[in-house]
Amino acid sequence: MSISVCIATYNGENYLKEQIDSILMQLGEEDEIVISDDSSTDKTIEILESFHDKRIVLLKEQTFHSHVYNFEHALKHAKGDTIFLADQDDIWLPHKVSHMLALLQEYDLVLSDAKMVNDLKEPICDSFFTFNHSKRGFFKNLYKNSYLGCCMAFNRKLLEITLPFPKHINMHDWWIGMNAELYSSIIFTEDPLILYRRHEDALTPVDRQSSNTFWQKIGFRLAMIRGLLLRYLQHLFSKEKR
Repeated sequence: MSISVCIATYNGENYLKEQIDSILMQLGEEDEIVISDDSSTDKTIEILESFHDKRIVLLKEQTFHSHVYNFEHALKHAKGDTIFLADQDDIWLPHKVSHMLALLQEYDLVLSDAKMVNDLKEPICDSFFTFNHSKRGFFKNLYKNSYLGCCMAFNRKLLEITLPFPKHINMHDWWIGMNAELYSSIIFTEDPLILYRRHEDALTPVDRQSSNTFWQKIGFRLAMIRGLLLRYLQHLFSKEKR
């Protein structure tokens, strides 16, 4: 069973090498890291090319200006049976892949806990699940998302359900998680399997108060509901055509 690790990068030079090192040591020769770069202007590309590792598939010079559709681009190029998502600035703990693969024998999606750390890897919180009040449930996650992408792994069946992403969603992991709630078997494992680094340049500042207005938040949820409804109708129509 081959693995594709999908990463969206943008100006990630500060922490990227440590993250890639922590991933590569857990992958086999037939696995891959698919990296879509959204036109970084720092040394991100130089760092990635310095690995000289055939398992790294680098998609350069993308112009999405969106981490959501940059991630989608990486996912569209994934060839593995199992998909892991990773951010450009975290650190995978040594047993992450083996632990999640074991659970994926029984479940379609695995979400692990994470230890939150700062830019110097100093502890902030021992459990992201506790910090975020993470739990399963469609309506719970429509209200407040538990599906942190860098803690997710899932099978190709779920990947094919979620692609392509609809327009106007604001979080790729939220979209995948909500589809999993509808169509897949899910497990939340309380084992923290990454160091989830929070710093000033993080693309997803979950530990700060959201700057989105009330109406923006409503709009995001309406866009999610619309996307899920249209995807359901597409599945229904495709079944009827068979």
